[in-house]
Amino acid sequence: MTLLSTAIVAPAGRLSGRLRVPGDKSISHRYAILAALADGASTIRHFAPGADCRSTLACLCALGVDVKEDPGGAITILGRGFDRWRSPNVPLDAGNSGTTMRLLAGVLAGHAFSSTIVGDSSLSRRPMRRVIAPLESMGARIDSLDGRPPLTIHGGRLHGIAHRPDTPSAQVKSAVLLAGLHAEGTTTLVEPAKTRDHTERALVAFGGTARVDGDAVSVAGGQRLRGQTLTVPGDFSSAAFWLVGAAALPGSRIHVDDVGLNPTRIALVDVLRRFGARVEVTVAGVEAGEPRGAITVEHDRTLALEVGPDEVPALIDELPAIGALAAHGGSVEVRGAAELRVKESDRIATLVAGFRALGIDAEERPDGFAVHGPSNGAPRPAGGVADAHGDHRMAMAFAIAALAADRPCRIEGADAVAISYPGFFDALDELRREGDPG
Repeated sequence: MTLLSTAIVAPAGRLSGRLRVPGDKSISHRYAILAALADGASTIRHFAPGADCRSTLACLCALGVDVKEDPGGAITILGRGFDRWRSPNVPLDAGNSGTTMRLLAGVLAGHAFSSTIVGDSSLSRRPMRRVIAPLESMGARIDSLDGRPPLTIHGGRLHGIAHRPDTPSAQVKSAVLLAGLHAEGTTTLVEPAKTRDHTERALVAFGGTARVDGDAVSVAGGQRLRGQTLTVPGDFSSAAFWLVGAAALPGSRIHVDDVGLNPTRIALVDVLRRFGARVEVTVAGVEAGEPRGAITVEHDRTLALEVGPDEVPALIDELPAIGALAAHGGSVEVRGAAELRVKESDRIATLVAGFRALGIDAEERPDGFAVHGPSNGAPRPAGGVADAHGDHRMAMAFAIAALAADRPCRIEGADAVAISYPGFFDALDELRREGDPG
């Protein structure tokens, strides 16, 4: 599949259809890393196809881990066990993936060699002090450029710590827990707000243990993991753009099959209901501790929606999609989301600039944004050109917002969707065809 750097998105009256989204990116990263630490072979089906997870696999190969992909897309990883990764001959390239950099930093902190992790221009601007500080407290030494990549990790003997981060982050939590597996004693992280818990569930799936007590998560050092055969559920954060599209466009109905329904990931369901959509969630089963099933969303009404600081940690990846809701009517206000400014782009500034370029009323705030859609018979947004600035979630949010415009819109940097959802624009075309068959 060849992705173009510019996408043209035509207006749509409605979206309709049934689809399955790619494998969950967060889970795929974690399964790959834990499989590489386990004893024996692991097979991971429905592995996320995007560039971010490919960066994790490439780094694992550079660390001496045997990774193979079969024609059906399943990934087989021959684990090397703890403390048996190989010192890399070249810097490890995390590409655009902050998850790759932070999680691998946690594992490499416990290996008795030095390694450097680099990233692309976007990742090289992202702050890493929140992961550097706890890993150094455990006994590693990490060099950086004023707290930003590249990171050179001088690993060695670690000891367990009790860590209380100021800002909730599933990536920082996961890095500390992965380092804790290599440490003497017990490592505990106390979260200021609950974040996604895929690492804890995956550890148990690979034969390890993680103790959860309220907001505290603990792991004991010296655990041994065992290779597994697992299937990754569909990525809820990728599905979010279709769910928002269905909620926003009158007459729309979209059904997403076999998607992950982890309770720490599906806060968007309540948000869409508050906005006025009809949402049906069906849990079909649980594999490796991860609930999975189907979600159906239908448009009903468009209302005013507020997302406050307490909700942001559980919605951080879905906030760009939520902003696109109001392009079609109603309003969305998000507060307490300053974390968006240090993602793949400054997602507050980029989102507001892109929406305004499409003719959508949007306001930038220090820790969030407000978007107001047309109401009371007001004309549709005029349309225009929005620049995703290399950010996959911006490209997808602009595509959903552009469906509301009066004329076709151009999205620059649309090829960024390859980071997480290479088939996004093909799926959009199919949902448009089924929604507007004439």
